[in-house]
Amino acid sequence: MSDAQPGDIRPPRKIAIAARQKGKTKAGLDAPVLLMLGLLAGAYVAFGGLFAMTALAGTSDVMPHGPAQVLAGVVFALGLILVLLGGAELFTGNTLLVVAWAEGRARFAPILWALLLAYVANFVGSVGIAWLAHQAGLHQAGDGAVGAAALATATRKVGLDFWPALASGILANMLVCLAVWLAFGARSAADKVLVIIPPIAAFVAMGFEHSVANMSLIPFGWMVQGAEGPIDLASFLGNLVPVTLGNIIGGAGIGLAYWFAYLRPQAEADGNRTHHPG
Repeated sequence: MSDAQPGDIRPPRKIAIAARQKGKTKAGLDAPVLLMLGLLAGAYVAFGGLFAMTALAGTSDVMPHGPAQVLAGVVFALGLILVLLGGAELFTGNTLLVVAWAEGRARFAPILWALLLAYVANFVGSVGIAWLAHQAGLHQAGDGAVGAAALATATRKVGLDFWPALASGILANMLVCLAVWLAFGARSAADKVLVIIPPIAAFVAMGFEHSVANMSLIPFGWMVQGAEGPIDLASFLGNLVPVTLGNIIGGAGIGLAYWFAYLRPQAEADGNRTHHPG
């Protein structure tokens, strides 16, 4: 009998089993449902990003870089909290579907299709919220401090070269997928919130790159910038492509590592029992 209390996190192997089952379910979602939930996920992450820009507004004059970034990371966690507790489909977190594929619970083609639909829907939801926030005048808040923070953030992002953006994308989604992974093991809403915040705050504080977050942060900064400036379609895609590739590598790497550690040995043992000549 387990001595775990109701509020304790599940042990690692049970988290892996939950991730495997979740991946199988997600790979089987109908396209209209996946698109709707993807739109919501893009919107939720955009809310987190805009919240972070609001928190950063004006901090350059009164707060050192480190504490300001940690503050932005803590409030940005709102996005993933809404995704996981509200129920939505986020491309970056869904790279963990690789666990279901590795276990043979879902075929590669449906997983790839689910990821593609989530990515497109996340993009539409993210850009839509960025546009609405600009129309609402969020960039003018704090005598323009929110807009200045958003423009500075977007400009830094589009200025990254391919390799730094790729590496940063790998690191970001390792932390995002660790937050998702730990949330699989949480037994209550409060537990989920508590395990989500630290990894998300860490990736934002260290300035790593998250493709879905950038789908709202860069367009919002672009709208603030206006017609003239470093942000344009080419620079936006120049960030989004390597960051997306990095996110895939980082998230799939976390999923495959835990599959190898906690599910592969059991699968091999089951196979040996099944095919034992005796």
